[in-house]
Amino acid sequence: MGTIDIELFATLDLVAQAPGGPEEDPLGFEFGGWQAPLVGDVADDWVASAYEGTEALLLGRRTYEIFAAYWPRYEGHEASEIARLFNAVPKYVASRGRPTLDWDGSVRLGPDLAAAVRELREKHRKTKVVGSLNLVQSLLRYQLFDVLDLWVHPIVLGQGKKVFDGGAVPTNLTLLRPPAASEKGIVWLQYGLAEGVPATGDMDDRD
Repeated sequence: MGTIDIELFATLDLVAQAPGGPEEDPLGFEFGGWQAPLVGDVADDWVASAYEGTEALLLGRRTYEIFAAYWPRYEGHEASEIARLFNAVPKYVASRGRPTLDWDGSVRLGPDLAAAVRELREKHRKTKVVGSLNLVQSLLRYQLFDVLDLWVHPIVLGQGKKVFDGGAVPTNLTLLRPPAASEKGIVWLQYGLAEGVPATGDMDDRD
């Protein structure tokens, strides 16, 4: 059985909207591209290592359209392992509409997200969800994921779409590896989905 791994860039106040550039989600958001000034060699190496073993991508429609317009141009770019990976693996697109899927290896998922996730786990050892915030919120809400790589950046925006929206559900997670910090203050947190819901207690009753 394979895993569904979410790769998500966020700020300290957990805004995850349009990290890569202003064109990602321009409506009513003035900080598109907030990630670019904070990326350094260490973070680049970490991201590359996080993608090792990836056999497929699971993307929302908007992220797919951005990627499909960008990554195929870097097919032969010697410095981009990510480009080679993204262009080579199957791309599964979660969309209620009928997007144009002209990037090689692209497939639209059916309307039943839970069933689609089960099929991806059976087909691929590691399926990566990249960006795709609306899709990510659905996966978090219905606990249809196995690993959450959360890249927390040392800025506060005070506006924008956040990782967890109003539909978040109580969920336990377990830390899969020690947190790591880059030279520019990005902290990589890797969590796995755990059983049960958060417990409560009294601080005075601790053993």
